[in-house]
Amino acid sequence: MVTTDDALSGDLATEAGVLLLAVRAELATAETRMLRDEGDRRSHELLMTRLREHRPHDSVLSEEGADDHARLEAERVWIVDPLDGTREFSEPPRADWAVHVALWQRGELVAGAVALPAHRATLTTDPAPSFPEPVAGAPRIVASRTRPGPAAAAVAAALGGQLLFMGSAGAKAMAVVRGEADVYAHTGGQYEWDSAAPVAVALAAGFHASRADGSPLVYNQADPYLPDLLICRPELAATCLEALNP
Repeated sequence: MVTTDDALSGDLATEAGVLLLAVRAELATAETRMLRDEGDRRSHELLMTRLREHRPHDSVLSEEGADDHARLEAERVWIVDPLDGTREFSEPPRADWAVHVALWQRGELVAGAVALPAHRATLTTDPAPSFPEPVAGAPRIVASRTRPGPAAAAVAAALGGQLLFMGSAGAKAMAVVRGEADVYAHTGGQYEWDSAAPVAVALAAGFHASRADGSPLVYNQADPYLPDLLICRPELAATCLEALNP
């Protein structure tokens, strides 16, 4: 039976998340550096093995792998982050870390999944998450707990909102998708693997997702550096973009 790309992305992200929880338990008393390195390595190896099994003709761009620029001529490229939020992963029992698996095809993100292993949850492009109802009170803007940066502060000021601090990009983006926050604005530097899967899921669920200047997010570029990102409820997008581009 052939698995759809949406289902495969969800299955792979979930399986990698289960592996990472096992690594966390196995190395509970190990040095932080060892836990981080083993998590990155084992999750990457699992995803590469599964993609070779299920999609042997596709290219892959992974944070933990060597970048083969043959992907620039490929029609299908999987963009993966085997462990997003390595710092948080290495600080049990923190739950704000993720696994990203996305598929780019002919210029577009066409499938993706973000696993939140510590929450035992995986959000996918199909079925897409239900769009959450608005929450009364001040808008909630997620920001990095270690490098908050000016973007979240500017948006919070414009919206009269409150800042929520957490770890990985995937965890922050999915907090918006799950209705636990309203905006994720970032201008501090990222790469394609940091945002591809979260953006695919957010768009599928009906959220706004763009560069900080409002332009489209473009993937499978020669330089995978993609420094800024806005994911938010669509009714807040205009105000957020104005705050980010005074």
